[in-house]
Amino acid sequence: MPRFDNQTVLVTGGTGGQGSSHVRAFHAEGANVVIGAIDAERGAALADELGTRARFARLDVTDESSWSAAVLTAESAFGALNVLVNNAGVQNPPATIENTEQATWSRILDINLTGTFLGIKVTAPALRRAAGGAIVNVASTMGLGGTAHYAPYVASKWAVRGLTQTAALELGRDHIRVNTIHPGVISTSFIHEPAAGAVAAIADFYSPEPFAIPRLGEPTDVSRLLLFLTSSDASFITGSEYVIDGGLLLGPALQAETA
Repeated sequence: MPRFDNQTVLVTGGTGGQGSSHVRAFHAEGANVVIGAIDAERGAALADELGTRARFARLDVTDESSWSAAVLTAESAFGALNVLVNNAGVQNPPATIENTEQATWSRILDINLTGTFLGIKVTAPALRRAAGGAIVNVASTMGLGGTAHYAPYVASKWAVRGLTQTAALELGRDHIRVNTIHPGVISTSFIHEPAAGAVAAIADFYSPEPFAIPRLGEPTDVSRLLLFLTSSDASFITGSEYVIDGGLLLGPALQAETA
């Protein structure tokens, strides 16, 4: 039996490179999926492609009423909401702290951090109505160490860690588990294309050659981890952090010929 039969999953940023992979992975495992995203054309097309077990909900993660509408979509269409994947996020154009505009700082934290906060706040009652469930907040390896020129993004992802652990403590007795994943350099347009206002892409600064696993991650790598963390196989895991980066944070690996 597929792991997510009769369960409903809401994925934010559900039309992006990672988000659409997550949507497809949950759907393939039997879940009803709600695709939360700003891009209505792409979201509706993905929902149409997947069929009757999929719905699109236009979701601005910075707007609490938009969250409420997405939850209503899930419950009206499928009866309950069981899983939230807080995947939506944006990157700042690289700049030193001194050269970062306050408007840029506010925008990045509003989407990456406040959006995650609102997701937990609004979906928690729905998950409670469903007798429990799981939330996974997508952070970043940049939330585990400083990274020059990316202060807003780094700050937002560090903060998501504390928010996750607090939510895990508050919601655990309601049978709602809350965990964080920290992807490294995943091969999507998010890292191959420059952020708005930037000249270079993140991928321009990272070569996977020194990684212990010398390749860029694929969205499906992250999706498989999400499927585990939100399934009953992970029923004793909450408030935890999972790094999925091919060894990026470990530092350079020895080459085989010199090991």
